[in-house]
Amino acid sequence: MDAIDRAIIAQLMADGRLPNNELADRVGLSPSPCLRRVRALEAAGVITGYHAAVDPHALGRGLVVLVHVDMADQRAETIEAFEAACLGLDEIVSCRRMFGSPDYLIQVAVPDIEAYEQFYMAELTRMPGVARTASQFAMKTVKVTPGHRW
Repeated sequence: MDAIDRAIIAQLMADGRLPNNELADRVGLSPSPCLRRVRALEAAGVITGYHAAVDPHALGRGLVVLVHVDMADQRAETIEAFEAACLGLDEIVSCRRMFGSPDYLIQVAVPDIEAYEQFYMAELTRMPGVARTASQFAMKTVKVTPGHRW
């Protein structure tokens, strides 16, 4: 990956709907080589998709909760069952297995505190292997970088 590839990625992260002609102009290429590079970045798995940034409030999911989950044990079948359960819950918008403590960091998006309590009691605490949880509520979102998966 060279400087032009990095420039293409930066431009597409800022605006995934950028037309190829404009992208090419911004990175100093003609349209055909620019499109070839974009396709190569897609084929190599560097560009993994294009998505719309959506206001969670508009979707009725304005309350975002970060949940620390500690597992009761680390057996493979427990971990696999827990992760499968996470994949099946729409309220969980991201789930990361961590080194150290907590075992998992989960991001939950729900309409309000009442919906979170219901989700917490009916789903989260009943998931396979969960020993302890700690919920954190963001006061304010200071920065979200478009296009990043982390």
